Amino acid sequence: MASGSKKVIIAALVGNTLVAVTKFAAALISGSSAMLSEGIHSLVDTGNQILLLHGLKQAKKPPDETFPFGHGKEIYFWSFIVAMLIFALGGGVSLYEGIRHLQHPLPISNLLTNYIVLGLAMVFEGGSWYFGYREFSRAKGKWGYFKAVQRAKDPSVFMVLFEDTAAILGLLVAFAGVFLTQITGMLYFDGAASILIGVILVGTAIWLAHETKGLLIGESANRPVINTIREILQANKLIDNVNEILTLHMGPDYILANISVDFKDDATADEIERVTAEIDREIKNEYPKIKRIFIEAEKRRGDIRTSSS
Repeated sequence: MASGSKKVIIAALVGNTLVAVTKFAAALISGSSAMLSEGIHSLVDTGNQILLLHGLKQAKKPPDETFPFGHGKEIYFWSFIVAMLIFALGGGVSLYEGIRHLQHPLPISNLLTNYIVLGLAMVFEGGSWYFGYREFSRAKGKWGYFKAVQRAKDPSVFMVLFEDTAAILGLLVAFAGVFLTQITGMLYFDGAASILIGVILVGTAIWLAHETKGLLIGESANRPVINTIREILQANKLIDNVNEILTLHMGPDYILANISVDFKDDATADEIERVTAEIDREIKNEYPKIKRIFIEAEKRRGDIRTSSS
């Protein structure tokens, strides 16, 4: 999944860099507020992809004495920063530009240049969007799209997909703003388009921030993973009761599991030690993303007998 995420991000980085250059050139030539907002949007997206690549690189750093469970949450932190940048820079600047042009509207020149750039941008953004959509569809499995976003533990893929979706919507709005300005002669359509682009970006940023907040704070593994762990434990003849299963994603590919079970009263220390090792091995074989497992042996009423890990 990490490899797929990196490919999606690199594809988006290349596409947004090309789009940003063409949009700024068109904005400089034509003086279009909507086109300038779109250029800022693509520039922010380009910076976001660089931050996501940095986050993926940092997340691969091995555990050390200061971070014994690794640096997997780096990708969650940088994903949240990306959402904030979309909100502050992309949305904020676009809203500012739109309001400024509504107050002091300027005529748009070289309309043909705007249309050519918007067409090229749609091609670049569409290619990036398709690449991200294909990877996200592969990763989501049998879940629906909205549920897959809520359950996803690697935010980088759906963040790129959301960014590209917002970019395509922004291009359509920019096209509408330029076209309406041309056919009506009303300069306010250009500024209004810039404001609408800002609203799209702010809405996208809020949704992305909401989805990455839980991962940053600490989400559990998905329900099928927990259910499988429970089935493995309940199938063991030395276990009387499964008291509690606590899981935590330390990164997209790192799950920490803390398990509390009540062993049979006649189980010996050697048997508990052997079973603990077997459970550890079986769970990790079923879900390789579960890197660390801690098993507590305690009676159902909560009186601790012994513990092992």
